[in-house]
Amino acid sequence: MKVVGIIPARLQSSRLPEKLLLHETGRPLLQYVWEVAAATSALDGVIIATDSEQIFDVVQSFGGHAEMTKDHPSGTDRVAEIARRCCPDAEIIVNLQGDEPELEATTIAALVDAICSSDTEMATVAAPIREPEIVENPDCVKVVVDDNGRALYFSRSAIPHSRDASVSEMLVTAPPSPWLLHVGLYAYRRDFLLKLTSMPPSSLEQFEKLEQLRALQAGARIAVAVVPQAAVGIDTAEDYAAFVQRQLKSDRC
Repeated sequence: MKVVGIIPARLQSSRLPEKLLLHETGRPLLQYVWEVAAATSALDGVIIATDSEQIFDVVQSFGGHAEMTKDHPSGTDRVAEIARRCCPDAEIIVNLQGDEPELEATTIAALVDAICSSDTEMATVAAPIREPEIVENPDCVKVVVDDNGRALYFSRSAIPHSRDASVSEMLVTAPPSPWLLHVGLYAYRRDFLLKLTSMPPSSLEQFEKLEQLRALQAGARIAVAVVPQAAVGIDTAEDYAAFVQRQLKSDRC
């Protein structure tokens, strides 16, 4: 079964302009994810999909495979363009995030295993939440899964809702955590990815502003690989500064 990883790489971002090219550590942010993906045996190839000639040139400079795309409303649409044009023989397409430089190879492997060992149309990743502020933060998406490890629903709300105790109390008295943080990595069966991106946005997707709800609302099954912890995404200058400090500390050790 051929599995190809695709990293959508858009130059502009609203909170941290040109973040994928930031290079205070000596390497552009995007290169970290590419290096992990390229070294992962779960993937048979890695492509960076971009609409930026600047990113294209940087990827070429560090030895990656880049493909130019049209402008798209989402990273998923960008991934689908490359899957359609460049990966006709791939059975599984993995959508990786270029702004998660501390992504671990074991997480990619767990995601690929989740879809390859199931009869689902797609798979994603989640990690236990251990901090009350993350449970209650609408920017942190939660997922509820069934007994077979498939997604029941994704929401910005604190799902499941604790009726009889506060979030803090539940995190202390009910280990393991009853809440799962959704990690925005996806694996798709190629044909389903092409079908999904041809559908209009669904009502739940528009209501919660969560693209994965389009698949659920259409009746797709989504396997969820639960990993011990989520990689930290880089969204702000503060996030990037903290990452640089972690890298400097790691380099000194």
